[in-house]
Amino acid sequence: MLSYQHIYHAGNLADVHKHALLCAMLDYLTRKDKPLSYIETHAGRGLYDLAAPEAVRTGEAARGIVAMEPRLPAGHPYLRRLAEVRARFGATAYPGSPLLAALSLRPGDVIHLAELHPQEFRTLADVMAPFGAHLRQEDGFRAASAIAPPVPRRGLMLIDPSFEVKADYAAIPGHMAAIHRKWNVGTLALWYPILPAAPHAPMVAALCESFPGALAHEVRFAPARPGHGLIGSGMFIVNPPWGTADETARLTTLFETLKG
Repeated sequence: MLSYQHIYHAGNLADVHKHALLCAMLDYLTRKDKPLSYIETHAGRGLYDLAAPEAVRTGEAARGIVAMEPRLPAGHPYLRRLAEVRARFGATAYPGSPLLAALSLRPGDVIHLAELHPQEFRTLADVMAPFGAHLRQEDGFRAASAIAPPVPRRGLMLIDPSFEVKADYAAIPGHMAAIHRKWNVGTLALWYPILPAAPHAPMVAALCESFPGALAHEVRFAPARPGHGLIGSGMFIVNPPWGTADETARLTTLFETLKG
């Protein structure tokens, strides 16, 4: 579906959960003196302006990164990336995961990004031009299948669909199993929304059955506004880097502070 544009939701609490965890995982992976591949299946535009009318209209960033940033521990890699982006693009700039990854990686690391939406892809291409990313304007799962296994083989794939296509919930376990068969050493990190009707539950159950050693982490929060359906955020991580479980525990505690 090509109607989804993340600018309306950039910097929301789900982004904070996903991006803090992503930055922590990449921070660990880049400590070793070995090159890695970063792959993203649904990249979006890569950079957002939280002062844009679309972002202001929903108020999700105000309840998300604006509220949560002061709660993050000093020196967290997510905070470092946010500071770099603001220094480069302005005080109201917010990075999508492709830009967070590009700023986290090193010379010699490789970035592959897929985005199907034409307008989002054009902006993504402009944002990522300085970083030498390999871009594909195509379905993210098709791109993931074509890229895996990447060179270098060490690396991380972020799978971050909008889930506006309801069939994604049923299809994703099969997609991840197929990718894992081709790239069993890669970290596969799936983000998913938590909605009142819990459409994610059968998907997560199927993933847990297929990947018994994976890490599943969920946080819950109040809707950003009356009638808004997003009440939580989940990450399912196959082959989580060392220390990821500790980071999820810190994030659980961090999100609990919102309930006080």
